[in-house]
Formats: sequence, C-alpha cells, structure tokens
Amino acid sequence: MPRLMLTDKRWQKLLQVMKSSGRIYNKPEHRMTFEGILYRLRAGIPWRDLHTEFGGWSAIYRRFNLWSKKGLLNMLFNELAKLADYDWFFADGSIVKAHQHSTGAATSDNECIGKSRGGNSTKIHLAVDSGGLPICFELSEGQRNDITRAQSLVDHLREINIVISDKGYDSDSLREYIEAKGGTSVIPKRNYDQDIDKNSVDWCLYKYRHLVENAFARIKHYRSISNRYEKLARNYASMVSLAFSMMWLPMYC
Repeated sequence: MPRLMLTDKRWQKLLQVMKSSGRIYNKPEHRMTFEGILYRLRAGIPWRDLHTEFGGWSAIYRRFNLWSKKGLLNMLFNELAKLADYDWFFADGSIVKAHQHSTGAATSDNECIGKSRGGNSTKIHLAVDSGGLPICFELSEGQRNDITRAQSLVDHLREINIVISDKGYDSDSLREYIEAKGGTSVIPKRNYDQDIDKNSVDWCLYKYRHLVENAFARIKHYRSISNRYEKLARNYASMVSLAFSMMWLPMYC
C-alpha cells in the first residue's frame, strides 16, 4: 500500500469544507480518490501510473478534472486560508519549469506557459501572511515581471497593513496604490536610483521576507509543483491550491 497523507481528522476537515460548497456529495470513495490526487501531487508521476489501491487512474483523473472545473480545490484553499494573519503581507514570484508534456494543450490560450532562453516556464506569484502561510496566488508566463501582478495580489487581501517585497516590486505607483488603500509598503529601491534613502526602509522587518521564500520551498517538495506537468493552467492552479491547502491543514487539526 502506498504512503498516505491524510489522518482521519484532516480528512474530516477537508470533507466538511468540500461538502459546504454544495458541489460534492459524501461518497465513500472520495477519500481514496483524494489520496490518489495527493500521491500524484507528491510523486509527479503520470496519471496512468497511479497505484490501483487508489482506484482506477482514469476515474481519479476525471474526478480531479471535474473538481478543477468546478473550482473546488481553489475554494478549499481559500476557505482554509481564512485564518490568515494580515498584519504583515509578503509577496514574491517563483519560476517553475514546464515539462514538455505540459505544452501540448490544443487551446488558443498560452495556458500561462512562457518561452525564453531558459525554456518553457510558468511563474507563481504568491502572497503569504505574517506566519508565512499562503493567502493568495496567481499564475503567469515565466518571463513576466513580478510587478505585473503586484496590484492584483494586493486586491485579494481582506485588509492591508504592511506590504513587504523585494526590489522586483520597486514601483512608485505600487507604493501609492498601497497607501491609497491605507497600507504601508516596505519595498527597497533599486541600486541605480541615485536618490536612495536607505533609512526609509524598515530593514529589520524586511529580513522576515524569507517567509515567502520558505513557502515556495515547501510546496516545491511536491514534484507536480516543482515541475509543471499539467497542460491546462486551470489544472496546474488546482494542484498549487492543493499544495497550499496541505500547508494550512495543520493549523486546524
């Protein structure tokens, strides 16, 4: 029997949240289906190679695809993230290599896969709370600058207090946007700016920016996250949501 990831208490919590959406029923096979999806998230194997103990691979994939279409896994993450502490807000982006199997989707959209000299890639734009737990994220092509999704991440917040980011978010318009929403920004300026006032940044608070880096490090333990195998951006976003949900579960049980 392959290694499982859910205790009884954690599964009951997940089931409670999913049932509250009104989009699934309490079927006994759902737990092993969910474990199969988690195993694939962790191992990064093709769906066809899932252990038969989880059930038929085709049924598990169809269930995952259906839950992804319904936005169930994204909703699960958003519901668990309601415990977030908004005193501090850390933002950053991380590039993920896209496997060649992920680039064959026959769609008119680029599915958040960019092309550069480094190859095909996707970028995860992430915001974490004061404890380093994820609040929200967005996907883009790998070559996109972090600043392109900064305001969008800020808009996801229920409340805005202190926003901490690195020099990739150096933008006067972003600072003004945060201040207009009643927040304070801790974003150092780039070195080429001759009018830098280094004392204008709270460097002690800035040192805690490693919390967002730690969050990326944790989800990249999952091979389906560290290498993108999903053809559709929607399905990859669902996998990322699932990885972030697993970070939140210990806060509940």
